[in-house]
Amino acid sequence: MVESNLKVTSTPQATAGSWYWVDDRTLHYRPQSYWPTNAKIEASSSLDGVRVQDRLYGAADKPLTVHTGDRIEALTDAGTDQMTFKDNGKVVKTIPITTGKPGFDTRNGIKVVLEKQAFVQMKSESIGIAAGSSDSYDLPVYWATRVTWSGEYVHAAPWSEGSQGYANVSHGCTGMSTDNAHWFFDHVRQGDIVQVVGSQGDTMAPFDNGFGDWNLSWDQWKKGSALGGSAATAARARRTRRTPPPPLRPGCARRRLNA
Repeated sequence: MVESNLKVTSTPQATAGSWYWVDDRTLHYRPQSYWPTNAKIEASSSLDGVRVQDRLYGAADKPLTVHTGDRIEALTDAGTDQMTFKDNGKVVKTIPITTGKPGFDTRNGIKVVLEKQAFVQMKSESIGIAAGSSDSYDLPVYWATRVTWSGEYVHAAPWSEGSQGYANVSHGCTGMSTDNAHWFFDHVRQGDIVQVVGSQGDTMAPFDNGFGDWNLSWDQWKKGSALGGSAATAARARRTRRTPPPPLRPGCARRRLNA
């Protein structure tokens, strides 16, 4: 009932997409592949006054509009210690990097830029490394681009420049020279893709550490929908208008998405 009263469109290029129930109160939407470049995406609800079940009714909600830009993809290869930066499919820069050393392996998978911070004081205690231990650190870090909430960044690491392009020596972040980190910082926005391959680490979890939705296959994603990934097969919602008791307010899982 909820899904059949939600609508997502993209123009000028339409794209197949589906909802996924993360839990019984949270619904995410994504297309089969990345959003088209320079698209206008609109999400709307017709749930106002619709009886969902028992005494649960839909409430009015404002439509949401977002716009995608160019398709930016940063492919981070932990096996070759190189990052390949693409703009709309064209390679524009290859950057020597270092990723997580054994025991601190960088997560594989498709991640999304969450936020950018020109300066962060990084302390090992924030990821569970005790102060004073052999792996502890307390470092001023510049040009930090966050890709997981647990503390994985792409950032300047001048202390490891001798290993960049050759070896993985970090505690899980992707390190590069200060100049390259500044360039990367200036060329990505929230929602852009940072994909890690070739690491010995686990794959990023889909929902609890940032925007990892792309790490589910399309078949897996469709299984999370009550409509089986096809709104066309849903029965028309029967609407009963009355003053609703507890409202159900739909929201969009992503406010800024990569193309």
